[in-house]
Amino acid sequence: MAKQVVIYTDGGARNNPGPAGAGVVIIDEKKKVTLKKYLGSQTNNWAEYEAVVLALSEAKRLGLGGRPLEVRMDSKLVVEQILGNWKIKEPTLKPQAAKVRALLAADFPKYHFVHIPREENAEADALVNEVLDSSR
Repeated sequence: MAKQVVIYTDGGARNNPGPAGAGVVIIDEKKKVTLKKYLGSQTNNWAEYEAVVLALSEAKRLGLGGRPLEVRMDSKLVVEQILGNWKIKEPTLKPQAAKVRALLAADFPKYHFVHIPREENAEADALVNEVLDSSR
C-alpha cells in the first residue's frame, strides 16, 4: 500500500487584502520539498486556498498522485469549507474551493484535511513571510 504524503500549507496577506504569499511543505518517505510563491494583492483566505492549490499541483508534478494525502493547515475556515462542514459565503473563495476539489478528485482520491495550531505550521508560515519580505 502506498505511504501517506503529508502536506503543510499556509497563505497570508499583509494588510488583508494586500501583498499575499503561499508556502508549502510536502513530505513523503523519500524527501521533503518546499515551495513558496508571491500571489499579488489578495486576501488571507484566498491565499490559504491558493497554497492548497499549489501544494496539490506540485504533489502531482512530483509523481505523488494516487497516494493518500494528509493536508495540515492553520486555517480552520479552509479546512471546514473543503470538508463541506461550512458554507462558502465569500464569492472569491468559491472558484478556489472548486480548484481544490477538482485537483483532489482527479489525482488524490484518499485525503483528509487537518486543522493544526499555528505553532505546528511554522515552516510553511516562514515560507510565506520569506516571499512577502522579498517582494517589497
